[in-house]
Amino acid sequence: MSWLIWTPLIVLGALLVLVGLMLLLGRVAGGRYLRPIVVGLSKVPFLRRLFERMSNAALERENPELASAIRKLQRFGTPTTPEAAQRALARLTPGERRAYLQAAGEQAGVPQAPNRATRRNTTAAQPPAGAARGRKKRKR
Repeated sequence: MSWLIWTPLIVLGALLVLVGLMLLLGRVAGGRYLRPIVVGLSKVPFLRRLFERMSNAALERENPELASAIRKLQRFGTPTTPEAAQRALARLTPGERRAYLQAAGEQAGVPQAPNRATRRNTTAAQPPAGAARGRKKRKR
């Protein structure tokens, strides 16, 4: 009978430990170790909706214009052609468009080569800017 008294305390203690572990993983290395856990949990439909709602609320607090632009673009759907993308961007206000394009530019940053030798090889493989491509013309 005494185990019935301890059961709620054990369950609450386990939940408290899990929440503390999630907070700790979220703080370490910018959430690097929490991200795979959230990706795995987001396969459950109600948790995915919960994570999306939390993400949208955080984005709304941080950058309201970007949040508004994303809501409008989600309503428009995923553009399949460049013309559809232009029509979707045309529906945004100038502030929303500026915020969206700035966020998209930050996401599409050029990845750096992992080490110096790889960077040298990529720059050596590219022809000089003024070099002629193809055959040279013969004088007649």
